[in-house]
Amino acid sequence: MFNELAQFLPAEGLKILLVLFLSFLIGIEREEHKSHKAHYEFGGVRTFPIIGLLGYGLALLSGDQLWPLAAGLAVVGSFLLISYRHKLSGAETAGLTTEFMGLTVYVVGALIYQEYFWIASTLVVIGMFLLELKVALETLAQRIPSEEIFTFTKFLLLTAIILPAVPNAEFTIFKLNPFKTWLVVAAVSTVSYASYVLQKATKQKGGILLAAILGGAYSSTVTTVVLAKRAAAENRPHLFAGCILVASGVMYLRFAILVGLFNRVLALRLLPAFLSLAALALFCGWLWSRLPDAASSEVKRQYQAKNPLEIRAAFLFAVIFLAVMIITRLAVAYLGRSGVFTLAALMGVTDVDPFILSMTASSGTAGPLGLAAASILIAAASNNLVKGIYAFSFADRPTGRQGLVALTLLAVMGLVPLFFLA
Repeated sequence: MFNELAQFLPAEGLKILLVLFLSFLIGIEREEHKSHKAHYEFGGVRTFPIIGLLGYGLALLSGDQLWPLAAGLAVVGSFLLISYRHKLSGAETAGLTTEFMGLTVYVVGALIYQEYFWIASTLVVIGMFLLELKVALETLAQRIPSEEIFTFTKFLLLTAIILPAVPNAEFTIFKLNPFKTWLVVAAVSTVSYASYVLQKATKQKGGILLAAILGGAYSSTVTTVVLAKRAAAENRPHLFAGCILVASGVMYLRFAILVGLFNRVLALRLLPAFLSLAALALFCGWLWSRLPDAASSEVKRQYQAKNPLEIRAAFLFAVIFLAVMIITRLAVAYLGRSGVFTLAALMGVTDVDPFILSMTASSGTAGPLGLAAASILIAAASNNLVKGIYAFSFADRPTGRQGLVALTLLAVMGLVPLFFLA
């Protein structure tokens, strides 16, 4: 259609049509908005197209000079300011949305002359969305507490501010890279924050099974301890033991994402094992949780999400990651495969993320790919066994025994892929 029009209209004519079309969309939306207002409102289906044409015409006359276009923007802004003052005289409260959309339409006209068609269209479409979603966005802003906005700000600090400022170079004989280290921190924080947001969004919704799934994406170890302590007072061993197993199944999906972010080759090698173990744990855990218990009362989910973006915790994770990476590389260099495997088993006692990500970063450089894959599976299996001990220690006896047996079996199954890794 565009090519057919181009045969009958000059290129500038097509640009003018696009200016009229986009500015008319804004104008008709504002016209509809005016019909619901009792007081004065600026602009409509004629005013906005005129502003767009003015921006286009001044961009044409400006050529390579910017000042005529800027002067025109100042003149349009002055009229919009007068309009806003008039609006204030007739209403106690008045927004600036329409006036700023007028400035946007002026810029859109100039962009179309410069042939930035995609940018101009995007500005108009986004502007239309923002205008139409006023009630929904204002309601959302009222529903989000200030501490959650602060939490998101800390997430941006960790990912968008600190990360680009960290040097991307290798230091010391261990070839430690501060940028890659903080990139690991940002990746772990992103996965944990996504789980945190989902837990907040589903607050007071779903049951223990949903809590296990979301908690497993956050930290399967913490989730195991929380569910085990809760089980001690509920007399629902099948339900809680099954959910504890589900949380560990989600752990393998979390590992698949984290490893895939930093080493695609290693991730592809581990993906069949990760997906198989995750599917096994999720299905068996769900099936076990459906078995009847002596008590049949509904167990409501208790909201347990905590802010995962503490700056001090992020720096602590970075320090631990660097320490584990140094230890891992020393083990690869001087202890051989048996030493690395022993280290992997010991690391399962604590948070395994630093060790798994250090092996991910080291594979192919400080150690072979097969060694890294085997070490990650051993660390995950060791961590499952430790979580089984936690479940046995904190839960009531029936839940503790079932949880220990389930996680021990999962740990054993987690070692089976070692026989298929070259």
